[in-house]
Amino acid sequence: MPHLLAIGLLATLILALDAAPAGAQLYRWVNERGEVHMTEGLETVPAPFRRGAVPIGRPDLPRPDPRAVPATPAREISELARIPFVPGTPIIVMVRINGGRNVRLMLDTGASHTVISPQALVALGIDASAGGHVSIQGVTGSAEARYTLLDSVEVGAARVAPMEVLVHDANLFQGEGLLGRDFLDRFSVTIDTRAREVILARR
Repeated sequence: MPHLLAIGLLATLILALDAAPAGAQLYRWVNERGEVHMTEGLETVPAPFRRGAVPIGRPDLPRPDPRAVPATPAREISELARIPFVPGTPIIVMVRINGGRNVRLMLDTGASHTVISPQALVALGIDASAGGHVSIQGVTGSAEARYTLLDSVEVGAARVAPMEVLVHDANLFQGEGLLGRDFLDRFSVTIDTRAREVILARR
């Protein structure tokens, strides 16, 4: 495992949920303070930051022709989990660890690795002192952490097994850590701002 992992430990997830045309593309951009934002439509990104805006998710699917024969949409067949969220607040996900109890992690598409606090792992009966040391780099500097191998990490029916996570407690998370791209990139992630849900589906 690399000795230096760049993760957005201090990324603030802010969703701009004003009305937008159907099929509007979601963009992720970072302001001058290193805060991560997600908005609908490139025109909603402040001009100084548009060059660095990155499209994420996928547009809403078009409405089916009402004259067509009803069918179950392919995305519903492939759906693994739906995560509700409140507009303007971080997205908190209930994540099952090793097939047992859950931890509350903040969904962060800017974090390359999933991070769980040592207190949460101890409460699950997992030895948080096991595993090697690693230096992590955030927007405010570096910190020391550990990494450990979990048997499985699950959100609904979305499952990664086994999975290595960082063990760190910076007292900066809303919840007990971060759910990062090492988990999310295994699936298709759609942020449905109208339904106020994050949908995880098979790729």
